[in-house]
Amino acid sequence: MTDTRSTPPASRFVSHAATRTAAVLAAAALGLLPALASAHVGVDGHHHPGFAMGFMHPVTGLDHLAAMLAVGLWSALSASRAWPDLLWAPLGFAGMLLVGAVLGLQGLAIPAVEPMIAASLLVIGLLAASRVHLPALASAALVGLFAVFHGVAHGYELAGEAGAFSTLAGMLCATLVLHLCGVAIGWSLRQGHALVPRAAGLAVAALGTVMLAQMA
Repeated sequence: MTDTRSTPPASRFVSHAATRTAAVLAAAALGLLPALASAHVGVDGHHHPGFAMGFMHPVTGLDHLAAMLAVGLWSALSASRAWPDLLWAPLGFAGMLLVGAVLGLQGLAIPAVEPMIAASLLVIGLLAASRVHLPALASAALVGLFAVFHGVAHGYELAGEAGAFSTLAGMLCATLVLHLCGVAIGWSLRQGHALVPRAAGLAVAALGTVMLAQMA
């Protein structure tokens, strides 16, 4: 049994705070499933496309928010070392998100965009819950594949908008911030209670399952 008396008070406080944060995220995701599983927030006609709106877009779209946090969470929980293992999946997702967005802006017809977004939640959530470790390039390629569909969805929404690329820049920045939030939570929980990160990952997977069921 670990002697918690040897752990510095500040470290215990950070660990407990991260645990509570992850628990709140998991509980919130589970509680919002019935109402928000089918929600996909697009460009609001009452707002002008631009960096600020692009930055807020992933935060207000539950599917994108959950996927981006889960990528960071999985990356931290499964990493064998902090550097550079923590970077591969987040950078793979962000890079391919941009590629997908450009394809969407060009109007390229890609099938099954929404089902693949839902599938990304299911797969990445399960990876986070089980802490599966994959080789660096494999993890980047896997999340990058799903990121293309997230990006295409954004590109379709912004096609024809004058401020499309500025909006995409905001989305990309928000994506990286959300990845970092997921990484921070996951890294804080690596040596803590296994139940909390597992519950968070399963909540994301459950959201993806519900979305897929609604599309069937």
